[in-house]
Amino acid sequence: MELAAIITAFVTLFVVIDPVGLAPLFIALTDGMTDSERRRIGWRAIFISAVLLTLFGLAGDNILSAVGISLPAFRIAGGILLFLTALDMLFERRTERREGQTEQHAQDPSVFPLATPLLAGPGALASMILLVGTGQGPVHTLIIHLVMLSVLGLAMILFMLAGPISRVLGRTGTMVVTRLLGMLLAALSVQFIIDGLLGSGLYQ
Repeated sequence: MELAAIITAFVTLFVVIDPVGLAPLFIALTDGMTDSERRRIGWRAIFISAVLLTLFGLAGDNILSAVGISLPAFRIAGGILLFLTALDMLFERRTERREGQTEQHAQDPSVFPLATPLLAGPGALASMILLVGTGQGPVHTLIIHLVMLSVLGLAMILFMLAGPISRVLGRTGTMVVTRLLGMLLAALSVQFIIDGLLGSGLYQ
């Protein structure tokens, strides 16, 4: 596999997964948690997303075809789920729920929305299918998956810096950032839905 193809794969997954953009979202989603809780959630989200991305890289086409789901439909579903998370961030519903729960039963965002659809979202899953499909042989497939793991590794490094960043922002700063990112997340979710509708051929 040529170096140019490896760079292309890295840039594609880096842009789609966007570890830099996910760092402030991680701060907002883990607001009020300790550094150890954040690390545990971060590692769990990275592990689950790595499993999902690997699964779709190896057998994504077959999985979707087997259940009769198209990539546009998958993207629309991810957009709807992401929009519900954005509403919670905008109206502080997550904070209200967390304050009404004990620490043992606090909401865990590692599976949803961190692992999916933020890390292993429709775009990332589709990218794995397409990138693996651009070449042949086990070496090509292995390299694509190693590139994917390197991008997730960068995301985890940024997640581990979330604690110090949160302390600098303070409670008020975190609330402001949470509302702002909730709005941006809502826009991103709508874009997912629009892309899915365009890909379905319903709208041109």
